Amino acid sequence: MTTAMLNALNEQINQELFSAYLYLSMAAHFEATNLPGMAQWMKVQAHEETIHAMKFYNFILDRGGKVTLKAIAQPQTEFKSPMDIFKQALEHEKKVTSLINKLYEQAQADKDYPAQVMLQWFINEQVEEEKNATEIVARLELIGESKGQLVYLDHELGKRKAEQE
Repeated sequence: MTTAMLNALNEQINQELFSAYLYLSMAAHFEATNLPGMAQWMKVQAHEETIHAMKFYNFILDRGGKVTLKAIAQPQTEFKSPMDIFKQALEHEKKVTSLINKLYEQAQADKDYPAQVMLQWFINEQVEEEKNATEIVARLELIGESKGQLVYLDHELGKRKAEQE
């Protein structure tokens, strides 16, 4: 594995852990605003991001590389509304998609075939991540100002369970 690839993978661990922090911050906001289902959805999302970080962590170790952990930036802590939060989550997932694509481009440039295979899983995962956030934003747009429908959506999102590692 090249130094450039190793550095990029270590940076992605940081990005995945930041994502977990961001989703936990969003969950805390939902808890504080009495939307426990949306909080649950975000906590599951945070858990998934931690799993993603560990996939990169383990991949580096499996390849004989050194994991170098960096400080995790503080996430935003103030939010306006559920729509604001899910739009931010969607934009964040688009950013992560861009980062994964850049990693794949690095792996191609390095002819690092094991990294390309591993990153294919993340490319597919990002399609799902963007789809999930897009669908929730679309549902919130349909709901508009209806408090009853918001409570129903909150209840529905609360049914999300964490995936097993």
